[in-house]
Amino acid sequence: MGEQKRKEEAANSTTFIFEKKNYQFMLIGVAFIALGFILMTGGGSDDPTVFNPEIYSWRRIRLAPAMILIGFGIEVYAILLNPHKKK
Repeated sequence: MGEQKRKEEAANSTTFIFEKKNYQFMLIGVAFIALGFILMTGGGSDDPTVFNPEIYSWRRIRLAPAMILIGFGIEVYAILLNPHKKK
């Protein structure tokens, strides 16, 4: 009898794991990751025999990977965030 009641309650209730605040932080993290990959693109040469030193620019070597790591950090924070916690 108790198992049947538990199954009925589980079928009637729809709960999400994350709240709105978690999803907002997740979207911010995805935006940082996407921006990092966008900043990393380019710098190549149309002619394969010509070397373009722009591939080693500060933007591609330092800024873009930092943006991606920051985005992953925000994603971890969004997953671990507990919006119900009282201060």
